[in-house]
Amino acid sequence: MNTAATPTPDASHVWRWIPTLYFNQGIPYVVVMTLSVVMYKNLKISNTEIALYTSWLYLPWVLKPLWAPVVDLFRTKRLWIVSLQFVLGLAFALVALTLPAPHFFQLTLAVLWLMAFSSATHDIAADGFYLLALPPHQQAAFVGVRSTFYRLAMIAGQGGLVYLAGSLEKTTGSVVQAWTLVFGLLAGGFTAVAGYHFFVLPRPAADRPAPAGGNFLANFAAVFAAFFRKPGIGATLAFLLLYRFAEAQALKLVTPFLLDPREVGGLGLTTQQVGIVYGTVGVIALVLGGLLGGWVISLFGLKRLLWPMICIMNLPNLVFLILSLTQPVSLWAIGTGLVVEQFGYGFGFTAYMIYMIYVARGEHQTAHYALCTGFMALGMMLPGMPAGWLQDHLGYVRFFVWVMVATIPSFAAAALIKVDPEFGKKT
Repeated sequence: MNTAATPTPDASHVWRWIPTLYFNQGIPYVVVMTLSVVMYKNLKISNTEIALYTSWLYLPWVLKPLWAPVVDLFRTKRLWIVSLQFVLGLAFALVALTLPAPHFFQLTLAVLWLMAFSSATHDIAADGFYLLALPPHQQAAFVGVRSTFYRLAMIAGQGGLVYLAGSLEKTTGSVVQAWTLVFGLLAGGFTAVAGYHFFVLPRPAADRPAPAGGNFLANFAAVFAAFFRKPGIGATLAFLLLYRFAEAQALKLVTPFLLDPREVGGLGLTTQQVGIVYGTVGVIALVLGGLLGGWVISLFGLKRLLWPMICIMNLPNLVFLILSLTQPVSLWAIGTGLVVEQFGYGFGFTAYMIYMIYVARGEHQTAHYALCTGFMALGMMLPGMPAGWLQDHLGYVRFFVWVMVATIPSFAAAALIKVDPEFGKKT
């Protein structure tokens, strides 16, 4: 497919759908991966169970490359996007309905699985649609916009919705009722935006089913074979799996660490305070780090910035160790530490995102980008699964010591990859 031949869309029209599309892409992900952790912690589920079962929810993102060719070969990506957004609205409603049930943990996990599968498929369609609807120069111009609105969804989820849940808990006196109302609000809002996209998303000529070429299985296999024939694929896979090895473990325990009582090593914050310092201020720092990361790569290229960015991403994990050792009472001190860590994470993660675009170039770029994100999800899922068990047995201080040790594989993987010195530079 020759994306260079794509007509240049009017910039004002592009602004009508890219912000809402990527905000909607971020909401179900942050609900499944982060909001669910806060909810289950409020509902007195153990750290071991939270880390294990919510890490399993990464699996649809890990396996999505298996059905990415289906999105390429059947119907339009526009239709996939709108249909899946309505399905996700229904999934939010089902969580609200199952929370008051006696076996809420099993039931909500089952619905979160549906949500994760739908969200992962939506990611395939949305990222593919972005590549088809915009010519290359606009793809580069709007990569910061899509990233920013995706991160704003994280602020809305980790910050606004967590704070709202804490406020509703105080108002209603019931954790279950508070989270039921939050998911009901999500269901209504998500369905409304899906209806908006039905009318607003463009209909690019390039958005059509890929030619099947007769044998579906043969074409399906060819997409995967082409990816694994890419030069240096072994080093690429090591990088995709290990770049976030330490962060994947820390992320699963940050919210429990902030919420747990001080006598068990936590910081004893309320749900509302977590929504402010981690979900709002912390994510704003994450967004700013990501924007700065994209800007400096556009100036100097990915190759030149890779090592500084991996250092800035991993070394601030030391903040968690310091917080666990000192257990500060001041919300300002805690917030400052989280700002430093989240800014570093956002800055360094940009290198990872740009590298995935670099790897996915060429034929089948939608499916190959999905493969990259699948390995990214596997790199989050596997380290995250035992993280709660490790913390329960080590305590928070020794767990965060381990997180610092776990940064070593990230540096080793970065040393293996090769990148075109000019890639990422603004021409």
